[in-house]
Amino acid sequence: MSTRTLSMTDVLYDYLLTQTLRERPLLSRLRDLTRELPESNMQISPEQGQFMALLVRLIGARRCLEIGTFTGYSSTVVALAMPGDGRMVCLDVSAEYTRHARDAWREAGVQDKVDLRLAPALESLQAMLEAGEAGSFDFAFIDADKDHYDAYYESALELLRPGGLIAIDNVLWSGRVADEDNDEDSTLVMRKLNRKIRGDERVDMSLVPIGDGLMLARKR
Repeated sequence: MSTRTLSMTDVLYDYLLTQTLRERPLLSRLRDLTRELPESNMQISPEQGQFMALLVRLIGARRCLEIGTFTGYSSTVVALAMPGDGRMVCLDVSAEYTRHARDAWREAGVQDKVDLRLAPALESLQAMLEAGEAGSFDFAFIDADKDHYDAYYESALELLRPGGLIAIDNVLWSGRVADEDNDEDSTLVMRKLNRKIRGDERVDMSLVPIGDGLMLARKR
């Protein structure tokens, strides 16, 4: 028994992937493709994708929101986990990166589940709220520019139904949030949001040390 989370050594991480990861060949190829891109560090880890798919199935999510799509790994995983009548709204600004996502959706057979909206996410979120979509989503994943994380969180919380779940990526920020000498803007943003959610009575929360840190917030 351990009284704290184990350190993830390379050997243990390899065991995690080889013994527990169920990854479709399509998703493995998508990771390989993304690894060659200039901003490959924006890709989520495969075990995180599998964990998110499990969460989507556990809550029976039929309507999902993604803020920050990149090359489509997380959206493909989530879309595959939803039932046949599930629908997902993906928000991004890059036509270049999301063309890989479109290819992945087509190959996975989930293209009809996904509605990609290419525009600044805050604009798309505001339009959704003005269209009366508050309280209509089951699951939201936030993995975009850090400066707007707080605004994304607030909009996602409003769009979520009671009992719905928000998952926020990068909340450990490569460990920089725990470095008191690090006062970079993005680090400060992540620290502030973590503190805010910890004290937010509108949600139940848990920070899961998977990938770069995944904050889970269930709307009460």
